[in-house]
Amino acid sequence: MLRLFVRLVRRPLLPAVRLWRRNIQLRVVAATLLISLSVVLALGFVVIAQVSEGLLVAKEEAAQSQAAGGFAVAQEKANTPATVDGPDATDNKVGRDASTWMNSLVKQLASGGQTAFEVAALGAGTGEQPQPGAQGVRGARASGNVDPTASVPISLRRAVNHATGTFKTFSEIRYTSGADQKQPEPALVVGKRLTDINGDPYDLYYLFPLTQEEESLNLVKSTIATAGLFVVVLLSGIAWLVVRQVVSPVRMAAGIAERLSAGRLQERMKVTGEDDIARLGEAFNKMAQNLQNKIQQLEELSRMQRRFVSDVSHELRTPLTTVRMAADVIHDARVDFDPVTARSAELLAGQLDRFESLLADLLEISRFDAGAAALEAEPIDLREVVRRVIDGAEPLAEHKGTRIRVLGDSQPVIAEADARRVERVLRNLVVNAVEHGEGRDVVVRLASAGGAVAVAVRDYGVGLKPGEATRVFNRFWRADPARARTTGGTGLGLSIAVEDARLHGGWLQAWGEPGGGSQFRLTLPRTADEPLRGSPIPLEPEDSRANRARAAADAAAAAAASGSRAERPPADAGDRSPIPPRPPVAGGLSVPADPTALPGSGARVVARPAEQAQQEDRADGR
Repeated sequence: MLRLFVRLVRRPLLPAVRLWRRNIQLRVVAATLLISLSVVLALGFVVIAQVSEGLLVAKEEAAQSQAAGGFAVAQEKANTPATVDGPDATDNKVGRDASTWMNSLVKQLASGGQTAFEVAALGAGTGEQPQPGAQGVRGARASGNVDPTASVPISLRRAVNHATGTFKTFSEIRYTSGADQKQPEPALVVGKRLTDINGDPYDLYYLFPLTQEEESLNLVKSTIATAGLFVVVLLSGIAWLVVRQVVSPVRMAAGIAERLSAGRLQERMKVTGEDDIARLGEAFNKMAQNLQNKIQQLEELSRMQRRFVSDVSHELRTPLTTVRMAADVIHDARVDFDPVTARSAELLAGQLDRFESLLADLLEISRFDAGAAALEAEPIDLREVVRRVIDGAEPLAEHKGTRIRVLGDSQPVIAEADARRVERVLRNLVVNAVEHGEGRDVVVRLASAGGAVAVAVRDYGVGLKPGEATRVFNRFWRADPARARTTGGTGLGLSIAVEDARLHGGWLQAWGEPGGGSQFRLTLPRTADEPLRGSPIPLEPEDSRANRARAAADAAAAAAASGSRAERPPADAGDRSPIPPRPPVAGGLSVPADPTALPGSGARVVARPAEQAQQEDRADGR
């Protein structure tokens, strides 16, 4: 379920991911957008913090100055001596109690603010309601419908009650309920402990709204946001234009390079100006021109070489035929010659046979090089082809003391192929296996599964050294370069076999290990023009050292788990084949796709230690 969920999530994102990977202009613009956005955000936070701090500092200074004047006026009014009449009769103590005096004081102090601040007075303590029979200022009073107990924080009241001096804090001004109730607004609250006309303590607070400062800060924020957005969009547009000037010639060069790789060698870049991009275009055009000249020279040289090989091969047929006729006459009359001359006649006949084979292989290679090889595919049974190959190789196998075994031939193995070319490939593989098998068995295995058929030729001879499995298909390659080619074929057999496999759309691959033999696998599509996705026969055989060691380890683990220790039967030293007969392979499950798409590649050679090789040699009786 988790894998299905991840797949469902990734599927709609794949086009965006593909576009992100392939479009450098998009990546540059996106990076510029993110970087400029980060810079604008950081700069905006710094500017807003500085402006906010400046506004608050100015507000605090003005509020403290205003509150200090109000506190002085209030204390002065409380300390004014009593008078009977006069213009300040409203402020006198005669006929006034503390509550009436406090109401008049709050109203008088708030009248000078003109909505710039509000005034609140609280009784000594924490602002609770007055108790019955209590004297002095106990109730809470405020101007402008301010709720003093809700607007003045408890922490500020405690600080004012427990110490002398002026205290301030930030809070919210909350108003009492009513038809025109205002919304809470941020404010700066400044408070101090004073005494009333009776000498009783009370707390006087100035509440300065921060509405104007908040509006100013919001204006700054909106201005910075608008300017920042404009700057980000502008920088992104500039980056897009600048990158386009650089990316467009690169895209043009990439498109022309793709067309050049497709064979359109006349393509060139359009060069304008004298800047670095123009120099790049000129260099690219020079490179394309030189590449076109070199390819034309190589094509002409290859054409001349193929024509030379073809002409020489054809021209050699006439004198070769004459020499063959003369050599046959000499060879038939060798009984009348002395021993040295008779031996020379036999050597002449043998070397003429090799020369004819080499000439035929050269003609075939020239057809492949010229692209003139044609495939005459028709449904064939590979079992018949294998039987004909084995019948032709029996004399050589008897001479070498080798037995050729066939596995998987109980059911038809049908494929659309050219019987002549497939037979030539298999004859080459079987003959090589017999020649290099050192008298041991050669196993030919057939199998079909899915849309592929395969034939594997396994020998148990000298094998292949590391790296030789890929070089064995090269023309005229020899395992020991110091040796002269006095025996064996022409050195072109496996090269022609690879070309035949490619012509069928198939694979020809090799595996080997030193002293453990080798296996060559031919895989062909069941129907012509069908792509191969795998092979029904593994490239590394089941009886390889690595597989046998793995099987032995699994068997030992299973025996240890079951608690039984069964004795292994002794190896039969007289058996020349290290593998037992297997039932015919009539089919099987398709294996995963082969990691190689070219014949001959992907082959593997397994080296063995010297001690292990000696032990296995002694076990085989060698």
